[in-house]
Amino acid sequence: MVRQRVTIMNPTGLHLRPAGIFCNTASSFKCKVTFEYDDTIANAKSVLSVLGACIKKGDEIELICEGEDEEEALKAMVDAIVDGLGE
Repeated sequence: MVRQRVTIMNPTGLHLRPAGIFCNTASSFKCKVTFEYDDTIANAKSVLSVLGACIKKGDEIELICEGEDEEEALKAMVDAIVDGLGE
């Protein structure tokens, strides 16, 4: 299992479009991809879970990847967030 904290910098947080990119990135890997925010662990492959977390600009989440391609998944997730998730 690998984990890393990252700050969401999108101007509007994880609304529908960036949440979709976030989930598509997570879904492209075989490993389990979750994130922890505000004492809750959510499935990063589920748009409803991501939207339900109500993550805003400046919020910090901890990405958690567990499985055969966990290192690659974590790097891709962090890169997607740092790159602004399409915004």
